[in-house]
Amino acid sequence: MTNFTLDDLERIVAERSAASPEESWTAKLIAAGPERAAKKLGEEAVEAVIAAVKGDREELIAESADLIYHLLVVLRARNVALRDVLSQLEARTGRSGLAEKAARPR
Repeated sequence: MTNFTLDDLERIVAERSAASPEESWTAKLIAAGPERAAKKLGEEAVEAVIAAVKGDREELIAESADLIYHLLVVLRARNVALRDVLSQLEARTGRSGLAEKAARPR
């Protein structure tokens, strides 16, 4: 088991986003703007879906790691803290996903 957390990754993304774009992939994505970071997030999401459909466990793990990393880069690019996303998830735990979806405006 690992002690590495999403908070750790968020901190690393923040640190690396302050580096030179010539030295850090994270900084390069941030410097290119939120649209570029979001595009990369979308690419990683598709790759994770493909791995899941293929049933390739190791590829799914690797692509999921890429997906989570790129999500945190997009959040950083848009000044959204992980704690805000986690608060949203926590607020949703009081009812089932089906009830939550049914309550959304159409």
